[in-house]
Amino acid sequence: MLEITTQQIQVFNEDLGINVYLAIPKTDHPVMGIVVLQEIFGVNAHIQDITRRLAVEGYAAIAPALYQRTAPGLETGYTAESVEIGRRYKDQTTAAELLGDIQAAIQYLQSLPEVKQEAVGCIGFCFGGHVAYLAATLNSIKATASFYGAGIATFTPGGGSATITQTPKIKGTVYAFFGLEDASIPPEQVEAIEKALSQVNPVNRVFRYEGAEHGFFCDQRASYNKVAADDAWEKVLSLFKAE
Repeated sequence: MLEITTQQIQVFNEDLGINVYLAIPKTDHPVMGIVVLQEIFGVNAHIQDITRRLAVEGYAAIAPALYQRTAPGLETGYTAESVEIGRRYKDQTTAAELLGDIQAAIQYLQSLPEVKQEAVGCIGFCFGGHVAYLAATLNSIKATASFYGAGIATFTPGGGSATITQTPKIKGTVYAFFGLEDASIPPEQVEAIEKALSQVNPVNRVFRYEGAEHGFFCDQRASYNKVAADDAWEKVLSLFKAE
């Protein structure tokens, strides 16, 4: 198990300072960078934990605050009130601003001597799963893990054509993970995503988990499903290792 260092710093998208949580392994060679994208609940304990887990596996991981413009420093739990707050801020985001902030995080990662320049990965959960699908359209993203991203087939942050219509712009590999008991993502939407991804690249994959609900990967939520989460984590690591 690798030793890691963590920091909370700011990176800049033009004049906007974006809070990020950064975890880097102590190694003697450059490693792949990975952007970790939050749920609606901010860069909270769960997202920070995933960022550290990736660093322990040998990746330089960065989690930018996607609500920096409207709710800097937001970190909540998983109460009904937190859901309401998180959704309110989610609805104030736009695809263009999100992609700009993610690109700023990537550029910061690639400025570090510890990070390889040729490949960057991305992983996101819930709202971040949707945003990860968007981020996969960025040229520098070579591998994307999208967990239960609601609305990919029906809308895009800030309005416009649904995010699924951007699928032809994806150049890297995408693994998408869904629970079959997820009430917020109907099966027909998952099927549409699978079809769109397979048309772009046959190595893209959609994984479905029986008995798993929305948020099944998060061990701080009542919907946590250890069997599904453990299997998905193995697939995520294999995806990033391939790059």
